Amino acid sequence: MTSSIRFLATKPILRIFDEAKAKEFYLGFLGFTLDFEHRFGENFPLYAQVSRAGRELHLSGHHGDATPGSTVVVITENVQAYRDELLARDYRFLKPHIEDLPWGLVMTVTDPFSNRIRFTQPKA
Repeated sequence: MTSSIRFLATKPILRIFDEAKAKEFYLGFLGFTLDFEHRFGENFPLYAQVSRAGRELHLSGHHGDATPGSTVVVITENVQAYRDELLARDYRFLKPHIEDLPWGLVMTVTDPFSNRIRFTQPKA
């Protein structure tokens, strides 16, 4: 039996606690674009989407949406060029490096809320 089910995208939600720090990290340092911001009303936490190179991440200040300290893997082409771009920004809180692991080249960045993004270039 052939299934007609297709999963079209994965959009991880990462917990944030400070909107200014989140924007500094995701927009300023990682070079993502802010796609949208949403609040249910005044004095409500931010829910936002950022994206870069066809990948989207959701950032949420809502305590029930995600757990701080999560890890997301982003399959990446030319992780070395991205690392070089990040180093050129001279972000004071993080100087990423690349690990050569059995499954590929991995650059892990940790946001100000202890979430980790592993930009991974698989081995051929």
